[in-house]
Amino acid sequence: MIITKTPLRIGLVGGSTDIPEYYRKYGGLLVSAAINKYIYIIVNKKFDHKIRVSYSKTEIVDTVEEIRHPSVREAMKLLDIDGGIEILSVSDIPSTGTGLGSSSTFLVGLLNALHAYKSEFASRERLAEEAIEIERNILREPGGMQDQYMASFGGINMLKFNENDSVYVNPVTLDHDKLEKLKDNMALLYTGIDHNSGEIHHNIRKEITSHLDEYEKMKGYSQDFYHYLYDMDIKKLGTILDHNWHSKKLLYEKISTPAIDEYYARALKLGAYGGNLIGAGGGGFLVFIVDSWNRKKLDELGLRNIDFDFDFEGSRIIYFSE
Repeated sequence: MIITKTPLRIGLVGGSTDIPEYYRKYGGLLVSAAINKYIYIIVNKKFDHKIRVSYSKTEIVDTVEEIRHPSVREAMKLLDIDGGIEILSVSDIPSTGTGLGSSSTFLVGLLNALHAYKSEFASRERLAEEAIEIERNILREPGGMQDQYMASFGGINMLKFNENDSVYVNPVTLDHDKLEKLKDNMALLYTGIDHNSGEIHHNIRKEITSHLDEYEKMKGYSQDFYHYLYDMDIKKLGTILDHNWHSKKLLYEKISTPAIDEYYARALKLGAYGGNLIGAGGGGFLVFIVDSWNRKKLDELGLRNIDFDFDFEGSRIIYFSE
């Protein structure tokens, strides 16, 4: 039996510059943070040659081709595993519609577990690259590239996406006191609004050339945010987040909604300096930067406040037994 633990992530600034249709022409840059909310993948060898997959549904099939869960099917095919296996997933956060990168986190954790099942070493780069190969090239699912790297590497990173598809992971190296200050001055709030990230990503891709100025601004905000993290200037970080959110909203009309706009406006009136709707948009989680002594005021929004910390280990194996 093998169990992997893989972190979800909070996209902070520069989201959508990691879309291949954009960065392959102009380069992408963003800042993202892995958090201590996880997806666990359990892999076990079965007595017979059947395949059992349990997520929100349970599948018991005879061949890999019969598996209906696309990521599981393609991961097993990529690693040439044909049967006699059980796969189970457990998540700390609802696995769909949250904007925290759950689908890619699931896949990275699964690939990590399957490599261990085969007694193979898989580097962080390999896990991210294989997850991207499956999601973007084999399954042709729309979306960016940050989720796979954040799930693999963990940490707080500035990710640079180059025109040749190479990715540079630049870790933010803050000391304990600065990390605690950053965490204490952030609020992660669940809107309860579900969304379809695939549809939003599809439409964002179609409108890239109409919003090149906004993409350039967001890359600039990413660079600024990265530098101000070392100063730990809370007000400045929040202001940058606010500027980024207003640029992000312009990429596609359905990234925000009237309800989200209202939550956001009220949060600023209650003292937040700025925020972001995490992920593609439409729903899920809002993150705000707010003075720690003022954070409690955001409870007036009536949203679920999620306590979190940062994760610096990325996807890892937490149990292995032959």
